[in-house]
Amino acid sequence: MGTPSAVRTGGGRVRTDRQLTVRAGSDATVRVAVATLWSTPDAVRPIDRRALGRTADIPSWVASMSAEQQVGDGVLSQLLLGERVRVDEVRPDGWVRVVALQQPGVRDRRGYPGWIPSSQLVPAPDAPAVDDTTLVVDATSTDLRATPGGRVVLANVVLGTRLAQAGDAVDGWLPVRAGSAADLVWVSAADVVAAGGRAPAALDVASRLRGVPYVWGGLSAYGIDCSGLVHLSWRRLGVTVPRDAADQAEATSSLPLGSERPGDLYFFARPGRRIHHVGIVTGAAGGGGPRRMLHACYTQRRVVEEPLSEARSSTLVAAHRVAG
Repeated sequence: MGTPSAVRTGGGRVRTDRQLTVRAGSDATVRVAVATLWSTPDAVRPIDRRALGRTADIPSWVASMSAEQQVGDGVLSQLLLGERVRVDEVRPDGWVRVVALQQPGVRDRRGYPGWIPSSQLVPAPDAPAVDDTTLVVDATSTDLRATPGGRVVLANVVLGTRLAQAGDAVDGWLPVRAGSAADLVWVSAADVVAAGGRAPAALDVASRLRGVPYVWGGLSAYGIDCSGLVHLSWRRLGVTVPRDAADQAEATSSLPLGSERPGDLYFFARPGRRIHHVGIVTGAAGGGGPRRMLHACYTQRRVVEEPLSEARSSTLVAAHRVAG
């Protein structure tokens, strides 16, 4: 596809095999199934090698880490195949400072800023494509293949990823293009749906991710955090919400506690502090039952659905609703 492969070396350096092809001041798109956005290149640890380069293997990376390593603060977020970024800086060591344009936040009015290896990006077209044949991955993950049912060319493409349909189905397989890539690949028709078609409720989407490991900054079916679960679930529906919990609270509509319903959001904060946690309401108080929510739980280190404990209830500060 014409961009360099990369290998991490000491001190956060990424070795590139060919000249960089993304440029500062331009847009690029993600070329791997899931790219990780880092706070700084120096935050990358030896164990993070599997998340780097053109063969970023997120399932293997998550599985290789201990529970403590999964909550390291070097990861800010993750980006999905085809996601568009603005390139602010390209370093000679193969690292690129970008802004994730589809992940709103207060750090940068354009989107979510961070660092990514240049090998995980490809130059974007001059303008985002407008195509009514766009598909969205509806399975928790799928593989893209060279031919219908043939060799896997890109594994572990996750829920919420957009793909452009490029022809008619053949034996249950659809030809697609990912992001700005020119290569035609094939995806199982059972794993995708029309992006503009009838969508499930966000809670139904999030429920498919029960048991997924808690990974700080994670945004995939292989590892996710509390605000990532909310962002990804609504993203599957074509609704953009900010990346971080406090920003999600600012962008959604407040409800009187007691009027919430399943699919709304609970926000949590300690006295005098910013919101630090978010969950999706699965059962509101009433009829003698407890409040319940689905959330990526830091203490249990996985996505769970459960009643609010006494300790959790003591930090509940708001219920909100996502418009659209």
